[in-house]
Amino acid sequence: MGRVFKFGDGISTDAIIPGRFNVTTDATALGKACFIEARPDFATTVQAGDVIVAGRNFGCGSSREHAPVAIKAAGIHAVVAQSFARIFYRNAINIGLAVVQCEAIYGAVQDGDPISVDVRSGRIDVNGKMFTGETPGPVATAIM
Repeated sequence: MGRVFKFGDGISTDAIIPGRFNVTTDATALGKACFIEARPDFATTVQAGDVIVAGRNFGCGSSREHAPVAIKAAGIHAVVAQSFARIFYRNAINIGLAVVQCEAIYGAVQDGDPISVDVRSGRIDVNGKMFTGETPGPVATAIM
């Protein structure tokens, strides 16, 4: 069981990991810089197993693979969003960051809510409320 870190619509890869940090492929360094400008306390407060819940078009912007690497390295278990930018979605799968699309969850959560995500089934439990999201499918789930 993790905690929710809630973000809005249109979170870009630049907000996830600013361009100046793209000079390294060191996952630990990227994790420490995750959301450093958009939410400066993120990397110091996130714990292994926490979950990002976001609005529409999460991961828009440039196609840098550094963004999902930074999120995973920070300790995030999964990203649940109303929708994802396609290139971020595919990059997340490629590097093993779990992504689940769920339209209904966004309005039902707040920062810090307890959350559990079963990536294989898409089942999400938040505050005793159950949601079912769309997983990327069996092949992509196996890659993740």
